[in-house]
Amino acid sequence: MVDHVNRSLVIENERVFATDRATLFRAFSDKTLLEKWWGPHGFTNRIEKFDFVDGGTWVIVMTSSSDTDFENHWTFDEILQDERIAAFHHGPMHAFGLEIGYHDDENGTRLTWRMSFEDTQDNRDIEKFLSAANEQNLDRLETVLSTIKKRR
Repeated sequence: MVDHVNRSLVIENERVFATDRATLFRAFSDKTLLEKWWGPHGFTNRIEKFDFVDGGTWVIVMTSSSDTDFENHWTFDEILQDERIAAFHHGPMHAFGLEIGYHDDENGTRLTWRMSFEDTQDNRDIEKFLSAANEQNLDRLETVLSTIKKRR
């Protein structure tokens, strides 16, 4: 991952999904599927730009249950099919890197979700919230995975 900020605060979540790596990867690389599960409970999404290539840009507007819009801008640093997605989020709020890894597991695919932040008081203050929000994100992903067929 390209080191855009001095990152020393790391938030990690991990979950095993009962599906193959290709299907799990597709849930991110297919913007129609991604819109359905991205973000914590209560959010809906609108993807305005999704250039899913190294150096590509992703713009997603997340709308909360109170109808507040949060526009997020991302740059994809590196994409390795069915293995890894590394992205840098540069605004408008906290700057951080996100690395999603896809690993074989005897029960399916283990997804690792690693967010790297600069170690500031503001980022430490949101650390617990983000860890819980990531789990909600993974809950929503699990629901979407149950609706799609595996590719052979």
